[in-house]
Amino acid sequence: MHFKWNYEPPTSDRTAAAKELGEKIGMNPILADLLIQRGIKTESAAKRFFRPMLNELIDPFLMNDMDVAVDRLNDAMGRKERIMVYGDYDVDGCTAVALVYKFLQQFYSNIEYYIPDRYEEGYGISKKGLDLAAEHDVKLIVVLDCGIKAIDEISYANSLGIDFIICDHHVPDEELPKAVAILNPKREDSTYPFKHLCGCGVGFKFMQAFAKNNGIPFSRLIPLLDFCAISIAADMVSVTGENRILAFHGLKQLNQNPSTGIKAIIEICGLTGRELTMTDIVFKIGPRINASGRMQNGTEAVNLLVERDFNRALAMATHINEYNEQRKDVDKQMTEEANQIIEKLESQKHHNSIVLYDENWKKGVVGIVASRMTELYFRPTVVLTRSGDLATGSARSIAGYDIYDAVKSCRDILENFGGHTYAVGLSLRIENIPEFRRRFQQYVNEHILPEQTEATLDVEEMVDFKDITKKLHNDLKKFAPHGPDNQKPLFCTRNVYDYGTSKVVGRQQEHIKLELVDSKSSNVMNGIAFGQSEAARYIKSKRSFDIVYTIEENIYKRSEVQLQIEDIKPSED
Repeated sequence: MHFKWNYEPPTSDRTAAAKELGEKIGMNPILADLLIQRGIKTESAAKRFFRPMLNELIDPFLMNDMDVAVDRLNDAMGRKERIMVYGDYDVDGCTAVALVYKFLQQFYSNIEYYIPDRYEEGYGISKKGLDLAAEHDVKLIVVLDCGIKAIDEISYANSLGIDFIICDHHVPDEELPKAVAILNPKREDSTYPFKHLCGCGVGFKFMQAFAKNNGIPFSRLIPLLDFCAISIAADMVSVTGENRILAFHGLKQLNQNPSTGIKAIIEICGLTGRELTMTDIVFKIGPRINASGRMQNGTEAVNLLVERDFNRALAMATHINEYNEQRKDVDKQMTEEANQIIEKLESQKHHNSIVLYDENWKKGVVGIVASRMTELYFRPTVVLTRSGDLATGSARSIAGYDIYDAVKSCRDILENFGGHTYAVGLSLRIENIPEFRRRFQQYVNEHILPEQTEATLDVEEMVDFKDITKKLHNDLKKFAPHGPDNQKPLFCTRNVYDYGTSKVVGRQQEHIKLELVDSKSSNVMNGIAFGQSEAARYIKSKRSFDIVYTIEENIYKRSEVQLQIEDIKPSED
């Protein structure tokens, strides 16, 4: 992929402000400028950014309906009613269910959890799940990471004598379900100061409010923060504000004392003994939790997350790892088939979006394939497969484009849909696919900006190799945890040369291991460029080139800095 590099040189005022802020906080002006670009302009704001404090979490009772939700939960416990914790089958849903169940189980035993089967019941609240709840004499369901559009299902539950507390973060419709309480910071009437909680985050706020109301020390919630970090990373929500606090302390918990089930997953991933980051969650831990719901049933993931015996947890994690290996094979095959369809369909090439359907694709993997297509073609993508009499699937977007609005524009021909800016689930009648494709593509063509269809790298700082010191690298680590709205900073160095020892590596000779020098110092910098072996010939030609990269720690030589190179261009470009 060829990227367009975006770089906005600092104004003289910004340079002066970075110098002044850097002096106050004892940090290189390069890093002080990164803070300013993140809207952090004062010493006190910088200290809050680098040291997020749990006592700065927002009062949970500022969320609409929180007092009602806590009262209903207290009543259920007081009356010894059966409670069901119900959640979606993805990472966010499974961690949310595990968090709420594990916390409440310490104080109340008449409680169970339920994850719907993706293949038999589909997304969200199902009639089968409600009938089972009625059979078990459940009187209160706490639903997590779904439920905000379940108007008919919750009406049915009410007819069975079951009350609902909804904890969701997806965009609601104008009509809300008839639940006892609806905890969702995206409600139109929301007074909650932070809008970007994930489903697990909303569940955590509910438990925080319950603890506060019942005089339970906040310290009892801290062991559950690893679930919050995992859901924030895996669900790709904004890593700012309250999410930054939860992710920061959740990573701390993950590294120091993870829950037993997570510890087993860490071992299976081969991550034991390493300092875990949000990247490890996104690429290693999250996919394994997800694999259970994608390939079989998400209940197995929750069973693992709440398990207390390490040996049992390890056996369960091994089983879930097998699902992940199966998922990889299916994912690879479906991605190849999707690429072949795009090559054959001339119409796809002239649109700013992609809509694909194959009745034989596995329902649990369509979301991953949609993500792959957005990465390969840099266009909003919908991938659909057959589920019973309907087509069901997932939509994924590119940075800056709201795919929820695009799907919503076709709502009159959809059976169901829900999600948020960058990810949507949907279902429709198979005969409506051509009309959906036409209207969806027309909407995207009319609303997407030309620059949103280009693969871009947003360079934050131009630096020379002499600037990359051990102190700069150590200070740069303080910018973590990274994710949406606080991505790893991208740096650019111009006019670099091969030191003479760079070489192509990898099983298929697809990567380049680099040793580089620039024109302004004698520093030799190590770098790795994944999947960019086509640039090797130019690099070995002894001509200068420019690089965009993140600054990383070499995991094999902990004290050594390594550049992870995202793109390489000849200097004359």
